[in-house]
Amino acid sequence: MEQAAITGPVGVAAGVFAPGHIGELTRIVPFEMVDEVLAETRAIERRVRLLPARVTVYLLLAGALFSELGYRQVFDRLCAGLAGPSPVRPSGSALRQARQRLGAAPMKALFDLVRGPVATTAVQVRWRGLLAVAVDGTLLPVPDTPENLTVFAKQRCNSGAGGYPQVRLAALVACGNRSVIGAAFGPATTGELQYAGRLAGDLRAGMLLLGDRNFAAADLLNRLAATGAHLLVRCKSGRKLPAVARLRDGSFLARLGALAVRVIDAEITIATSRGVRTGHYRLLTTLTDPTTHPAGELVRLYHERWEIETAYAELKSTVLGGRVMRARTPAGVEQEVWALLTAYQALRTAMTDATDSVPGTDPDRAGFTVALAAARDQVVLAAGVIADTAIDLVGAIGRNVLVQLLPKRRVRTKDRIVKRAISKYNARGPAIDRATYQATISINMLATDP
Repeated sequence: MEQAAITGPVGVAAGVFAPGHIGELTRIVPFEMVDEVLAETRAIERRVRLLPARVTVYLLLAGALFSELGYRQVFDRLCAGLAGPSPVRPSGSALRQARQRLGAAPMKALFDLVRGPVATTAVQVRWRGLLAVAVDGTLLPVPDTPENLTVFAKQRCNSGAGGYPQVRLAALVACGNRSVIGAAFGPATTGELQYAGRLAGDLRAGMLLLGDRNFAAADLLNRLAATGAHLLVRCKSGRKLPAVARLRDGSFLARLGALAVRVIDAEITIATSRGVRTGHYRLLTTLTDPTTHPAGELVRLYHERWEIETAYAELKSTVLGGRVMRARTPAGVEQEVWALLTAYQALRTAMTDATDSVPGTDPDRAGFTVALAAARDQVVLAAGVIADTAIDLVGAIGRNVLVQLLPKRRVRTKDRIVKRAISKYNARGPAIDRATYQATISINMLATDP
């Protein structure tokens, strides 16, 4: 009986294994890695099928890159650039059965191998030796099927429950290059603080965790600080925090349970052609020395928390295109989310390799849409699947990124608006200002009484 397991060095895939690739991104998620994951999760079939498990893994990853297509169309793109006779085109039912046989465990194990802060020499990813990371949650819509509704609930509204069932995703993202360090997800009925707590194991000493006001719960902060990572979290400006000691820069020390925190108050003014807005911000941090970690720098650094919002926009708007995910069962949803996160991490790795090849280039200047388009082209061409003898870390994806680097970021501001209004007429209403304005930001440190 022919076996599917591969024990020797892997060359260019042949036969039924040929569609098992994701173009140039296969170098980041190589055959050996996928085969190892399949062996560890006991997902290797006893006999070689028309759709081997390895091909199914790459089908799911390619499906994340081509989210607007059905899996039969995705399979066609995996085969489009292959030399020789075209593999037999499987039916939609065969593709579904292959995904069901595979399950979610191999995709989760694959994500665990590729996740983490992508290595980079860019100085912009660290602040005073600390790696800035951000945590936040978001919602992903899934198909409205009876199976999904047994696990994933719809959002509550005035008329009851409406819209699609939703998955709540919480992620830990490196702010410098938006690589995914860890992720947890499940029903939206579970709050994002609970999912964030599951990410504590992904924090390390040498990290500085940025979080919004929702993450300022004392129990959660104590748990996260116990990992050795430092914290910089916003809290409500009116929160009562008795001072233990007043520091010379106007900040003061307080306690949240067993955790000693430094409280920093600042008044931030944003001036644009439309006028001036001023707001009061209160930050909590475990960096208690005002000499080594100045309050003004911490306030400016906190803006980096928005990098995770950008990462979610890339996942939901650029990759998924605002569409509902495909999977019609909870097991399929889990499998698809892990595939989405793995494909995203592979893209982020390729982009960081590109910017690192030009010393001094800020990873922020790498265009995600440029990288995604180039990666899709490489899948269709079946190009760059196996690296040549001379290793090219940049590759076709990286060259596209470097040719189309984004300009350096400017200080701009835009009103927060509802992206998906219930009524399309409200969304297009004349009272909504969708313009982005150049801004000047000034920070005034406050010595506020606790």
